[in-house]
Amino acid sequence: MMDDAMRGEFLSRSADETREFARRFAIGLKPGDVVCLIGTLGAGKTEFMRGITETFGCVAQLSSPTFSLMNIYEGEMRGRPVELHHFDLYRLESEKELDGAGFDDYLSGSFLSVVEWGERFPSLAWRYTRRVELLITGDEQRKIVIS
Repeated sequence: MMDDAMRGEFLSRSADETREFARRFAIGLKPGDVVCLIGTLGAGKTEFMRGITETFGCVAQLSSPTFSLMNIYEGEMRGRPVELHHFDLYRLESEKELDGAGFDDYLSGSFLSVVEWGERFPSLAWRYTRRVELLITGDEQRKIVIS
């Protein structure tokens, strides 16, 4: 069950605040969680992801998976090793491409997974244990909706 303190709407006034919200959110994650990260280009998905990776000590590995389907980061959660799968579905056109890449296999197991642009494939909605939407509300301001 998700910590109710990290459910709802939050206002971020900077990239630093977005990362801080992400760090607070990530503390409540557990192995097997699959996060759907939603937002238009430039909404702050990479900053939010950076905050998550900082929480697990794998920020040095962070790169945008935009040109690859997935990156895997090694980190630590509560003193134990954790593997974080970071997907970017922006360039995919069909679920057939996901199947061919073994997407479902990567979501199964004791990994943490964050899927950017996951909303592009509505039939996968049941796989997500968390949903984070970032909305641009000003030059530096973002509304973060966590459910």
